[in-house]
Amino acid sequence: MPQILYFHLPTSLLGLLASVLLAPTTASPAPAPAPDFVQVQTITITAPPSIASTAPQFTDTALFTSAILNSTNFFRSEHNASAVIWNHTLSTYASSYLASMGSESPDSGSECDFSHSGGPYGENLALGCNEVTGCVDLWGDEREQYNYDDPAFSEETGHFTQLVWKNTTAVGCGSRLCGTRGWYLVCEYWPRGNIIGQFDEQVGRQVSGTGSSGTADGAPGDNGMWSHAARSGPPPWLFYLITLSFLGLW
Repeated sequence: MPQILYFHLPTSLLGLLASVLLAPTTASPAPAPAPDFVQVQTITITAPPSIASTAPQFTDTALFTSAILNSTNFFRSEHNASAVIWNHTLSTYASSYLASMGSESPDSGSECDFSHSGGPYGENLALGCNEVTGCVDLWGDEREQYNYDDPAFSEETGHFTQLVWKNTTAVGCGSRLCGTRGWYLVCEYWPRGNIIGQFDEQVGRQVSGTGSSGTADGAPGDNGMWSHAARSGPPPWLFYLITLSFLGLW
C-alpha cells in the first residue's frame, strides 16, 4: 500500500510564502517617448475687436436678406448695373455648403473651411464681420484698387467685380458663426461674373456716390483669411467647345 507523506510547515513560513507569491508585481515605468518636433509657421492675424454672436443682420432672416440686397444694389447702382433679386436656390446652396463643414468648436471655429465651394455660381466669401453690410462693403470698397483702363481679374478686386457684374441678376447667401473667428458669409451669384475677356463691358466705372453703403467692420487681410477673392471664370467660348465635344460634334 503506497504511503502518503504529509509535511507540515510552520504557520509563519506559510504566511511568508503567501506574501511573496501574491504580492503585486511593480513594473518599471516605460521611458517617456521622445517628443516630435514640428516646424510651425507663425502667422499673426489682426482679428476684429469683438464678435457679436447675436448680430441681428446675421440671426434675423428678413434683416439678413434685406441687408444683402440693399448693400449689394448700392454698389451696383453706383456702377450702372441693374439691381439683383434674391434667389432661394442660391441661398440654399450657400447654406448647405456652410453646413457641410460639420459642427465647429464653439471657441475656435476650426471646422470652418475658408475656401471656395467649387460650384457653378459666382462666389464671394468673407469671415470676421459683425454685420452683413460690413462684409459687402469690404468687397465693394475694392473698387478703389480696380484699374478701369486695364480691366481684368485680380485677387485684390475679384469681390468687387463680381459684385457689380452687369450680367448678374440674382444673389443668394448663407452664413454661420465660426467661434471666435466670427461670422462666415458666403454669397452666390447668377449668372456668374468674372468671365475672362468680358471685364471691359461688364464692370462699369463709378457714376455716382463717393463711399461705402455702411461701415466696413471686418478685416480684409490677405484674401486668404478674412476675405477671399471671388473666382475668375473661363472665357465663354470654352463652354461651347466643351458642349460640342460632349455631343461628339468636335
